[in-house]
Amino acid sequence: MSAPATERSPVRMDEIVSLCARRGFIFQSGEIYGGINGFWDYGPLGVELKNNLKAFWWQRMVRERDDVEGIDSAIITHPRTWEASGHVANFSDPMVDCRACKKRFRADQLEGIPPCDAREGSSQHDFTEPRAFNLMLSTQIGASQDASSIAYLRAETCGSIFTDFRRVREAGRQKIPFGIAQIGKAFRNEINPRNFTFRSREFEQAELEFFCHPSESAKWFEHWKALRLKFHRDLGFREDQLRVIPHTTLAHYARAAVDIEFLFPFGWQEIEGIHDRGSFDLTQHAEFSGKDMSVTIEETKERFVPAVVETSVGVDRTALAILCNGYAEEKLEDGETRSVLRLAPVVAPIKAAVLPLSKKLSEKTERIAADLRRRWNVFHDDAGNIGRRYRRQDEAGTPFCVTYDFDSESDASVTVRERDSMAQDRIAIDALRGYLEERLEGWR
Repeated sequence: MSAPATERSPVRMDEIVSLCARRGFIFQSGEIYGGINGFWDYGPLGVELKNNLKAFWWQRMVRERDDVEGIDSAIITHPRTWEASGHVANFSDPMVDCRACKKRFRADQLEGIPPCDAREGSSQHDFTEPRAFNLMLSTQIGASQDASSIAYLRAETCGSIFTDFRRVREAGRQKIPFGIAQIGKAFRNEINPRNFTFRSREFEQAELEFFCHPSESAKWFEHWKALRLKFHRDLGFREDQLRVIPHTTLAHYARAAVDIEFLFPFGWQEIEGIHDRGSFDLTQHAEFSGKDMSVTIEETKERFVPAVVETSVGVDRTALAILCNGYAEEKLEDGETRSVLRLAPVVAPIKAAVLPLSKKLSEKTERIAADLRRRWNVFHDDAGNIGRRYRRQDEAGTPFCVTYDFDSESDASVTVRERDSMAQDRIAIDALRGYLEERLEGWR
């Protein structure tokens, strides 16, 4: 066993991008054709990490509460949804074009852009005046191609939560206060996708809209702010990597808003927003649809349009933060360097790897792996020397490696190696499941 780590260097984004490509976490969509900007594919390890993150969010936000219902709505909804929300008219970023190289940039993000490569005698861009660029991605529905066939890929997942409010409340037999949660894809025609998966044109959100009496929205805003911050702490983010930043300028309908930010290698950036939106959303949809969105309190007969407290987390951004938080290249006391991904067990793609010391022992270890797979995602690897196999699992973020050696034949035990400390325990095979369960699930 190698000596414990003595030094951990700061993480760079190029290291994260390289890790994601070589280990099959994330790579550019359409890579064999040169890729398509702003779109990313999640490979075998990436999809497991992302699914684990979403499952953890769903467990905390929906299954552990009796006042939250879940839905899964269509990506394309009625176009009036986005007129009511203001997206069609107002969902835009300031844009400039370079007249020389024909490239397009956000007017508020010109610092650090590459020089113009199309002008003679100057590398400065020749920019147009800034103009609004709507970020909604449109599509056509049906065979005809006229104005009536235009629809939009949703720019955020909350739209259908508001339009489904009445149906879900009745079906779930919920009373105010209660929430509706959803995880799903959203699409924005970003002018400048950047920072790997942080800002993309196709991404995933996990959102909760919590409906309450307008007089209680401030209380619920504080409630959800505290719970959401705890969620990120439980993902393993350190105190110095998270901060809560209040909005200095609020939307006209908002009462309060904060961002939870993570310290990425490229600086502090938002991974979740929490907003007290007042009664704006249901009021707008009531006006545009002609349907009554108010509720009545049976005991007092008071009738009102509920206020909404929203929590919206970027799944892809949080997955990227998990990778940045966990990855390290460590120099060990014996002079060796290892790459390791320190992931919280709840999001680790592979929970344990089962490794026979020799291929001659593979038949026994395959049975052990098959038994553990009934509970967790487990990897079996019998290729290469044991040190290299440990290193592969360290880099994949696997919390535990289970090694079956020639002594296992006589003592019916295996060696379990913990990823972070590299400490090893000798455990009876019959006790292995309980040993892993305590360490993989007991941390919660």
